[in-house]
Amino acid sequence: MKLTELDIFTVAPPAPGWGGRYWIFVKLTTDTGLTGFGECYGASVGPAAMEAVIRDVFARHMAGESPENVELMFRRAYSSGFTQRPDLTVMGAFSGLEIACWDILGKDRDRPVWALIGGRMNDRVRSYSYIWPMPGQDKRSFWTAPDQAAEAAAAMVEQGFTAVKFDPAGPYTIRGGHEPAMSDIALSVAFCKAVRAAVGTRADLLFGTHGQFTPGGAIRLGQALEPYGPLWFEEPIPPDDVAGMAEVARAVRIPVATGERLTTKAEFAAVLRAGAARILQPALGRAGGLWEGRKIAALAEGFSAQVAPHLYAGPVEWAANIHLAVSIPNICMVETIGTGGDFHQRLIGNAITWEDGFIIAPEAPGLGIAFDEDLARAHPYQGTGLHLEMQESPCDWRHGNAFMGGAPPRD
Repeated sequence: MKLTELDIFTVAPPAPGWGGRYWIFVKLTTDTGLTGFGECYGASVGPAAMEAVIRDVFARHMAGESPENVELMFRRAYSSGFTQRPDLTVMGAFSGLEIACWDILGKDRDRPVWALIGGRMNDRVRSYSYIWPMPGQDKRSFWTAPDQAAEAAAAMVEQGFTAVKFDPAGPYTIRGGHEPAMSDIALSVAFCKAVRAAVGTRADLLFGTHGQFTPGGAIRLGQALEPYGPLWFEEPIPPDDVAGMAEVARAVRIPVATGERLTTKAEFAAVLRAGAARILQPALGRAGGLWEGRKIAALAEGFSAQVAPHLYAGPVEWAANIHLAVSIPNICMVETIGTGGDFHQRLIGNAITWEDGFIIAPEAPGLGIAFDEDLARAHPYQGTGLHLEMQESPCDWRHGNAFMGGAPPRD
């Protein structure tokens, strides 16, 4: 069995567009007629350029190869151009293609992917989501309204969620880490206070940031949040400053989580060695794929760290995350878009079962999804923005900040 054909789908989810402006899916076909699907997460170049990279990686390192030879193909891509070091764009392309290989292998053996990467450790996996605006809530004011966030969080806990995430801490910018405005610290505290009051001890609070702060600024913010007991403090400073992240981890009594912008075990190993985080959040469509994700989880296990696969993407990466989570002992939880997102589920034939706050281990072969190619083609991305973007203007220390993410909601 050899890999012979590649197709790419760049899909724009309809409004409100939770999960990013677009998702890049790949389809691989073998000479035996089997097909597999993967997803490349959050590329740092535009869709046309990324599609060219994906085609080059496939043609150069994977075409004509057996989908079984995942390690060989990884080493080719990782070494391409005399590198042998993490390359976000190349590894992002490879990651989606690698996930598609596992989908093919599972179908070939009539087994779910988790059965091929360690077996079923967990019958079900704990799920969390961002707090999104509820019907009737204003999509613009929601992000700076603690009472609205608390109302939405309480509704999510009634659905079954035992953890909810929110990120009111101000903008992330191209300027790197900044000192937080006192208004942003006050708003963050108000969110934690309101959400904690609404959910009590029924759910964990997951405090999200996006590398906004200097180490000192992150420490000031984190210490202000400690009384509300968040389960994690996510990516408080830019991810390239591992030593600074470790400084924050030592000074704040909230576990630090990081990983959505990291790729391959090399970068995650540096985080673990420095003691910079105890919860790792690989995005499998960027980190190297499922096999590399399994290695990252094994590294984390050796440091008594847990894994919480990241998801601000489409449903194929979501499916891959679930198979990894089912197979490892040190899973913390997996991210979802709500309970699965209407468009997410439609794209994969409603193949993932979310039940009372947990995702049930899939039983169908491969990733267990039925990717709807016609639906994907009916929603092409035609914009010019990237999947996520950072603002150029600095933090506003005087008038306050209204953070709505790198891909603001569409009406």
